[in-house]
Amino acid sequence: MSERAAPFYCPYCGDEDLRPSEQGHGTWECAACNRAFQLKFLGLLAQGLQHNDAGGEEI
Repeated sequence: MSERAAPFYCPYCGDEDLRPSEQGHGTWECAACNRAFQLKFLGLLAQGLQHNDAGGEEI
């Protein structure tokens, strides 16, 4: 199995200066905004992705 994907940008400030944190698996630190966050896979959706073939936005 391959390595897990790393985030490309901080979800808070959008900067790309991220480093893995020592807090545990899936935790990252942003040097730009000085925040730490954790990424976690929750699971697959039972319904799957629903496509709207009408071309417009769903209301």
